[in-house]
Amino acid sequence: MAKVEGRPTVKLEIVLVLTEEEAGALDALSGYGPENFLKVFYKELGKSYLEEYENGLRSLFKSVRELVSPHLESAEKARKTFREGN
Repeated sequence: MAKVEGRPTVKLEIVLVLTEEEAGALDALSGYGPENFLKVFYKELGKSYLEEYENGLRSLFKSVRELVSPHLESAEKARKTFREGN
């Protein structure tokens, strides 16, 4: 006999608004790449807090490099254009 079951899920998405300086700091951290970052992080601070979120860190670093870096570059280009125009 066919059976239908409900399986509720919860999905959380957080919108984070950063200043340019904060975005630059995040971009700089992600520039090291997840493997290098994790190697040093674990050596110096241990694995207890971050280990279960390794995949999230990898995804975060990739997203930052793909999504945040271009905005930072655009802001710098705009500043350069403004300086050259004066």
